[in-house]
Amino acid sequence: MAGVSTESVAGIVAGRNPLEYLALSPYTVFLFQAVLIMFFCHILHYPLKKIQQPRVIAEVLAGIILGPTVMGRIPGFTETCFSPASKVGLTLVANIGIIFFLFIVGMEVDLGYIRKNARVALSVGFINMAIPFALGCGIARGLYNEYHNDNSTTISFTTYMVFIAVALCITAFPVLARILVELNLIGDRVGTIVLSAGIINDLVGWMLLALVVTLANADNGIHTLYILLLTAAWFVFLMYPVKIALHYYLKKFTNELATGQPSQMLMVIIIAMVFISSFYTDIIGVHPIFGAFMVGVLIPRDNGYVIRITEKLEDLVHLVMIPIYFAVAGLNVDLGELNRGIDWAYVVAVIALAMVGKVAGGFLAGMINGFRWRDSLAVGVLMSCKGIVEIVVLNVGLNAKIISTRVYSMFIVMALITTFSTTPLALWVYPPRCRNLTSKWSNVLSGLDEKEELLADTTTELSLEQLDRFSFSAVILLLRKIDSLSNLLLLFKDLEDSMNYKEAKAIHLREFTSRTSHLLEASTAGEADTLLNEREYADLVSILAIIEAFSSLLRTKLLTMSLLAPMKNYVMSVNDQVSAPLNLVLKSVAIASMVRTDAESPEVVANYRKLLDECACHVGVLLTAESQVSEKVRLLLLILDHDDRLCASDLLALHFVRQLARANTKIHVYVRLATGYNKQFEQQFDLYLEESAEDVDMRVSYYKEIDEIFSDSTAVKGVEKGLFVVTSDTMQNDSGEITMNALRDAFDVLVVRAAH
Repeated sequence: MAGVSTESVAGIVAGRNPLEYLALSPYTVFLFQAVLIMFFCHILHYPLKKIQQPRVIAEVLAGIILGPTVMGRIPGFTETCFSPASKVGLTLVANIGIIFFLFIVGMEVDLGYIRKNARVALSVGFINMAIPFALGCGIARGLYNEYHNDNSTTISFTTYMVFIAVALCITAFPVLARILVELNLIGDRVGTIVLSAGIINDLVGWMLLALVVTLANADNGIHTLYILLLTAAWFVFLMYPVKIALHYYLKKFTNELATGQPSQMLMVIIIAMVFISSFYTDIIGVHPIFGAFMVGVLIPRDNGYVIRITEKLEDLVHLVMIPIYFAVAGLNVDLGELNRGIDWAYVVAVIALAMVGKVAGGFLAGMINGFRWRDSLAVGVLMSCKGIVEIVVLNVGLNAKIISTRVYSMFIVMALITTFSTTPLALWVYPPRCRNLTSKWSNVLSGLDEKEELLADTTTELSLEQLDRFSFSAVILLLRKIDSLSNLLLLFKDLEDSMNYKEAKAIHLREFTSRTSHLLEASTAGEADTLLNEREYADLVSILAIIEAFSSLLRTKLLTMSLLAPMKNYVMSVNDQVSAPLNLVLKSVAIASMVRTDAESPEVVANYRKLLDECACHVGVLLTAESQVSEKVRLLLLILDHDDRLCASDLLALHFVRQLARANTKIHVYVRLATGYNKQFEQQFDLYLEESAEDVDMRVSYYKEIDEIFSDSTAVKGVEKGLFVVTSDTMQNDSGEITMNALRDAFDVLVVRAAH
């Protein structure tokens, strides 16, 4: 048994200190460190995500708190929990994580996306880099003179200057893309340009960083040239022979590109390629992350192939390895070293130059390309995001001994502040109301505004006598969960024969998360080359598969798509699918989910209210009492809040009842008594209904309080399956009474609201 130490396997029972680092069992301390880091990351991220801040801020802050700045000041904490010897395991896992992360970042780079917006994207990308790069070169002289003696090795001013300039001009593409999705700007003109320019910025930034590392590692000019040539040769080798061979193998010997599903064998090949490429770039004197990035760029994008590969890798990488990497980055920060006035003066100067340079560069590039001033300013603000990529750049510079710990701490503070400020500044500069104005302004320039005026009158311009002229230009079925889907489809079937719409589509709404696969899917949504994949993906998503079958049975052309959106502002994503105020959005919600006592109930209510309040077109929300359709609706019950004046939503409710009267000829109208019995209204509505269904049986009742309706035996005793049609205002005023009675007596409620 020689070579085996009993001490390495002894536990706390034998008196061993579990936090003592032993080379024979390094994993013991590592497991404790990993859990501690992940715990702090999640605790810090919880409040930050409420204000739409990216996870990287929490991860770096966790490292700073656990490092010498805060908890490191507790006697014995650093020596016990993060001793220099124990950091070896953390550093190894962190570096493997960042290699995989850069591989995933490489897969996010869509060169085809750049080509579609090449002229504007190139100008915005390069101008947005040029101004902060120049400012970085300027401040580099002062930083070099003040801090270059902090390093144990001597770095030339040229290398130092280029690194500082790169650190100021870089844009964190992964964080930027997530912010664009969170703010619902992916499909916006500003978002499209920023995303394209961000890819260019990312590519150029990594090239410049590779140059800086090469300059730092090479001891003379000829070595630098050789390293650059070897790097370029490797990139060409990957992009042509390797990429062509990979495509040939996937098409000739597998069916993976057609299905978009990578096999286990392919995952082994791809991971091996990542490690080999990283090994090569490391041994020639360039950081291994560049090799991983190159492999990511060459992965095929057909049928969402990169999305499926990302799904297989991202959980372990983003939940374990990346938090450890950024926490280690935070552990290297010691704000206590910034103990002089000149240090904080440089911190302020670096933050100011980073923000001003990026915002000014984006603003200038936008104005040159004919953007409005607000759009141009939004481009600059969004491009100022630093985040993940900045931290990686700074770590590379610190490990290569280009910058000292003090300068590293300064730039970490700059990265945190610029990343933190991006979302609130973007919302301030480019709020949703201004995006609508920008869209309208563009439509006016192209003549689209006049075309929409000719579609039809809105309900705000209609009276009861004119309702026969009313129509919907398109119908959108908004699908979330399967529990109330059958009720919504039955309602659509009853309406489908009588509605003269031009287009109908079903959208499966899915919650956007921090997953990179969701980011890739969201950023490619709507592109021509992904439409086929969306239809194929419908077969994998049960809700869309049901809709496809339903559409086929009805012989209706119902377009289907899957839409990723953050739940807190999902209505903005829905509005992107709305082509005109005369569209109709239909959604179903189970009443049981609204009245449950668990934590989800308030969120369900808030989401359905948000749709009624913020949607840019007509809305109908079907509140279902039963998850499955037990019988066909036989009785329509309409609640109107007043008889002396009708608002737009009242007229929309009347229109719904008229259309449904073709299939349900028994109607009971309840009108809140305001000025007395209005026989003229009854006669008008009776004539209006007869145009739709001659044998309609209509009764009109008047009420003062809502509970009078539910005491009516014909409505609530379960004699007939009933559907109440109410306006959003009525529902808001009497929500509790209506939902509780609906749930008790098993009738559905259709809540309608006309376009504002």
